[in-house]
Amino acid sequence: MEIESMVANSALVKAREGKNDVVRRVISHHVLTPPSERDYHSLCVQQPIGKKLFQLFCRSRPDLQNYISLQDALDTFETKSDEERRDFGFSIIQRFLMNQSNQRVSIVLRHEQSCIQSLELNPCGDVFHDCREDLHRYLCGEPFVLYQESMFFDRFLQWKMLERSVCTFRQYRLLGKGGFGEVWACQVRASGMMYACKKLEKTHVKKRRGEAMALNEKQILEGLDSRFVVNLAYAYETKHALCMVLTMMSGGDLRFHIYNIGVPGLERGRVRFYAAEVCCGLIHLHQKSILYRDLKPENILLDDNGHIRISDLGLAVRLSEGSLVRGRVGTHGYMAPEVISHDYYGMSADWWGLGCLIYEMTAGKPPFRVRGEHPHPTEMERRIHTEQEVYDDKFYKEVKALCSSLLTKDPQLRLGCQGAKGGEVQSHPFFQQINFRMLEAGLVEPPFKPDPRQVYCSDVQDIEEFSTVKGVVLDDTDSNFYSKFNTGSVPNSWQNEMIEMGCFRELNIFGPVGSRSPDLDWSQTPENPKRSLLDRIFRRHVRTHQPIRREAQSLLSSDWLTDLLLLELQREA
Repeated sequence: MEIESMVANSALVKAREGKNDVVRRVISHHVLTPPSERDYHSLCVQQPIGKKLFQLFCRSRPDLQNYISLQDALDTFETKSDEERRDFGFSIIQRFLMNQSNQRVSIVLRHEQSCIQSLELNPCGDVFHDCREDLHRYLCGEPFVLYQESMFFDRFLQWKMLERSVCTFRQYRLLGKGGFGEVWACQVRASGMMYACKKLEKTHVKKRRGEAMALNEKQILEGLDSRFVVNLAYAYETKHALCMVLTMMSGGDLRFHIYNIGVPGLERGRVRFYAAEVCCGLIHLHQKSILYRDLKPENILLDDNGHIRISDLGLAVRLSEGSLVRGRVGTHGYMAPEVISHDYYGMSADWWGLGCLIYEMTAGKPPFRVRGEHPHPTEMERRIHTEQEVYDDKFYKEVKALCSSLLTKDPQLRLGCQGAKGGEVQSHPFFQQINFRMLEAGLVEPPFKPDPRQVYCSDVQDIEEFSTVKGVVLDDTDSNFYSKFNTGSVPNSWQNEMIEMGCFRELNIFGPVGSRSPDLDWSQTPENPKRSLLDRIFRRHVRTHQPIRREAQSLLSSDWLTDLLLLELQREA
């Protein structure tokens, strides 16, 4: 390995292992404009920081404490194993659904008997669905109105302002490249969070007319929140590139694991586990009416713990209800028969891709060509249309049956295309050992955990850096496209980052005995920054020698963006 590659790998491993040493963040003191639409489900259920602050508000009020305790118990119930759910479920009923309990919640008392029956019949089912619906129906009423008048909601608005602030990154190792640019490991300077930055070179995008493809991937990703699909955290532009900051998947892609570690192929447990998680990812996409269309080992990535995520959604398409699409889209060797025939198709193409993936993980080669072979596209299409895949002794009974069902050439007869859709794939005997409820909750231990000291990708130091394409001029007509792409942070991803890296815990400080902290006291006039006008104008270039303030509360100043930039500059000085 070249010395440059060794240094890059060492820096990346060190960054992944390092603890966040800059947790103190800056929160605005300005009175912020509330969101135009105050939607309970978005503000108090979906957004992670919003959910935490609403819970804190409810715990601060004696009349709501039992309600939020019930919500916590219902969330905990979903994390319990099959063996634990029955006993824990009955404890919920005894605490909150029985009239004689001092923790009873009156709005759900009527569900006592139905929940008892559901627990006895199927403890792994959605036992408390009606309780959860009634609970949210109540909390979105008067409690939500009172919350919007509280200091907890004011703090939420401060976090929302910070969410829209400038974010800078450190760039580490080049991980690979695609048609329009490169993927780099990067780290958020202020929080220490590691991500992968997909940089699309503007002139390459324009020359190849890839604007629609790039914007399509960005818009699809920002609407997704799945543990089985890479999450978009930030989208921004530089002078020369469009950047998507995505979930860092340090474990490499499945192609690397299939072909570069030991004998080609993977052992049975890993094949089953990865196939199950990909199946969940496809179901999540299909529930959003998104057809993926590019399922192959290169696009399935492993994280630090060994879980997988689907990546590279540039070819994905959102279908309106009941509609089909037509087009030869995908990668040769993995496209379904109906795709290469120019027929109209729906989600069937993704289930064919899952069959190809399971086959390749098992056999150590794709289903319609041998490893190292590069047949002409017309020859590959002929094989897909007319030939049957060959199963050797690596394919035991269940995996052969599953692959055969998924690689059925008629999409009407293919597994996953019947009435139960993805559910019929999950119920196949091949997945008998998989608890999909626990898998969805992230509670199943992966069979393989990547070594954090190793970088799971080929040596890419010899890849030439993308440069501007000569003869392609960027002009004002491109500005509209760039403005749609350059939207900054994605709320849920950013808020999860703040929570995971400890920023929320350290900064979410209130006054004594539940009172407002100074930054939330609108009766106080914010202190003016003690800086000269010249310093403030050129604050991006100021190097201050004053010590960095240690207390999180003292960072809650009026000129929060100035402080944030100065803090970063101090760290770099």
